[in-house]
Amino acid sequence: MIDQGKGKRQELHLLHRKLLEITGVLNVESFDSEEFLLQTELGHLTIRGQNLHIKNLNLEQGLVSIEGLVNSLSYLDPGSSSSGKGLLGKLFR
Repeated sequence: MIDQGKGKRQELHLLHRKLLEITGVLNVESFDSEEFLLQTELGHLTIRGQNLHIKNLNLEQGLVSIEGLVNSLSYLDPGSSSSGKGLLGKLFR
């Protein structure tokens, strides 16, 4: 098991690809019915799917629940901001 950072913790619970619960969320950067971009304690997380919407949001506790059909979860490369392109450059590459 790889520890990405001391004291940083994140859990992802996916139930039947229709309910995703995430802890360790710092901010919701953007979202629509097909894609969410979350800033988490362990990096930026992209969630892609269909008919996605927020069921529950509590940033004080770092909790987000998303409903809809989840097709993929991926973390952006943590070194992306140092490449000069920044986050948007990585997203639209």
